[in-house]
Amino acid sequence: MLLKNKTAVVTGAGSGIGKELVLALLEKGVKIIAVDLRDDSLGELKKIISESESKLTTHHLDISDKSAVEKLSREITEVDILINDAGIIQPFVKINDLDFATINKVMDVNFYGTLFMTKAFLPHLLKRKEGYIVNVSSMGGFLPVPGQSVYGASKAAVKLFTEGLYAELLDTNVSVSVVFPGATATNISKNSGIEAPKVGSGKNYKTLPASEAAKQIIIGIEKNKPQIFLGSDSKLMNLLYRLSPIYAIKLIAKQMKSLLLK
Repeated sequence: MLLKNKTAVVTGAGSGIGKELVLALLEKGVKIIAVDLRDDSLGELKKIISESESKLTTHHLDISDKSAVEKLSREITEVDILINDAGIIQPFVKINDLDFATINKVMDVNFYGTLFMTKAFLPHLLKRKEGYIVNVSSMGGFLPVPGQSVYGASKAAVKLFTEGLYAELLDTNVSVSVVFPGATATNISKNSGIEAPKVGSGKNYKTLPASEAAKQIIIGIEKNKPQIFLGSDSKLMNLLYRLSPIYAIKLIAKQMKSLLLK
């Protein structure tokens, strides 16, 4: 897809990968409808890119609120690209210790939020000369990560939903990509209200900068790539999980064992 002069809706636009996507897309001449739950993050975003204000509008939105999402889609109908980036994680605990209120919230935001946004804006995209949907899953969406099992289930749902959508839209003007970030430097833990465990023994775990993640997503859009793996860990574990699923599961379980909150 050629991005210049296109209009994109970006969720989770106030921070992390979403914020970097907004900045990078604006540089490419894309008009942005920035969506986020946090007004303070949207305010900071507007301060950073005040010179591009004519190409940016911000909207406070809870993507898990179906009625609110549908209302936004009635107000904004000229859209070429939808990027569903917003998401939250769960506390780093085992399923047995996870309460249902948290489970429901994670599923509501990560899966149903993506579903609501897609259902609301797809009719608009189908009317455009060229449309695009990008849904952000996770490395945890194809590889089970202990302590993030429900988060992973929500992202696995996003994976299969997006791949099904890709198949259904093959003969249309709308292209579809699913994104699998590995460890990425964002503030998702803080935004999720979650205590992030410290990596033990003073070891530094390499994370992909959010700006680089955004850059790779945009390259994927421009090249119309159905799957976009972000980071060496995501690419490696995708290969390993395909070759030897049980070995991959045991490996990630060993790595995560010390990070589970007691």
